[in-house]
Amino acid sequence: MSASASTPETKSPTSSRIPKIPFWAQIVAGLVLGVLLGWLARSQDVSWLKQTLEQVGGIFVQLLKLAVAPLVFFAILVSITNLRKVNNAARLAGQTLIWFMITSLIAVGIGLTIGLITNPGAGAGVTTQDAKLPENKGSWIDFLTGIIPTDVITPFTELNVLQIVFMAAVAGVAALKIGERAQPILNFSESVLELLQKALWWVIRLAPIGTVGLIGKAIANYGWDLIGKYATFTADIYIGCAIVLFGVYPLLLATVAKVSPLQFFKGAWPAIQLAFVSRSSVGTMPLTQKVTERLGVPKEYASFAVPFGATTKMDGCAAIYPALAAIFIAQIFDVQLGLKEYLLIVFVSVVGSAATAGLTGATVMLTLTLSALGLPLEGVGLLMAIDPILDMVRTATNVAGQALVPVVVAAREKILDVDAYNAASSSPVDEREPVAVAA
Repeated sequence: MSASASTPETKSPTSSRIPKIPFWAQIVAGLVLGVLLGWLARSQDVSWLKQTLEQVGGIFVQLLKLAVAPLVFFAILVSITNLRKVNNAARLAGQTLIWFMITSLIAVGIGLTIGLITNPGAGAGVTTQDAKLPENKGSWIDFLTGIIPTDVITPFTELNVLQIVFMAAVAGVAALKIGERAQPILNFSESVLELLQKALWWVIRLAPIGTVGLIGKAIANYGWDLIGKYATFTADIYIGCAIVLFGVYPLLLATVAKVSPLQFFKGAWPAIQLAFVSRSSVGTMPLTQKVTERLGVPKEYASFAVPFGATTKMDGCAAIYPALAAIFIAQIFDVQLGLKEYLLIVFVSVVGSAATAGLTGATVMLTLTLSALGLPLEGVGLLMAIDPILDMVRTATNVAGQALVPVVVAAREKILDVDAYNAASSSPVDEREPVAVAA
């Protein structure tokens, strides 16, 4: 009997009977289990379960953050140098920035409209006595002067993403100017980036377990009572993000890009759901780039647009949230906002979104907005307790926008692979298919 003939007989019957559970189903299962365990830990006051959930969630987030500094640096550097391989690179970069600003402008407009209609601070169960100064603050002076690092080490040790982006952009432009002599450095950078993405991909595969810890911790620590105090504000954030996600983005896809919105969500959903759980745009970046490429965006352009978006494109954290939060805090402190203040919110949200820098939370962006409006920074303390619950939907909106803009720009510039877009898989998480780095 030949080897080829005996192969079917030696196949493991068990492996053929056990179906592979889709990644989205694993995430959903983690969400459900996390809610149940969190409720159990809180209702029965099971301290060891609370600590376990907190440790599991904390380790997952820490693993994501571990690669953030080098990942951002090499991703931005390589993405800038990859533009030399794309026709009309300057035009593509300009169009990307313009559409980032357009979608942010729409998002902040939606946030302001919802806030003016619902008055989230009126009748809230919190008072100014609950306010306290945040640990991290933002101001225009800090923002502008903080871009340039004092040395090359501190931004990496203190995880100052904005300064890392600045150094990577300078290095990338310098490499372009040097030309062929910089090729050994570029080859090294591409190899390191691929290594980081591969390692982070393993962390991403742990997302279902991380989901259990993160969601469980939120429920165990905050419960539903705290959410009730912020019911209107919480609903406003989720409604605003939902309008942007399922209203504005599909409209842009259908009218500007002239592609199927449903197909976009089918392809981008794995990155969106991971962003919801991890609350980190940068941590989700390898997956965001992968689904963007699978949606037909050329990898040379996607490798620029996605890292750029992961550090600057924040429709949830830097547009909807600060607009609603500013109205909420103003109402709590009984401060009247006029047309000038609303226009200032729009300006800060569109121009200052890079201050959020793709990390979990939006405290710096909010303090930047409050500083510009002259509102008490102590108001940030009113929202800190509920921030993790809000940050999930904010980050999901951020990541969806980071995948959307490259699709829109590529479609407008006639470089979108429509066949690949229409064939994009809804379950692209596969360790055997790492994100490609353009050679």
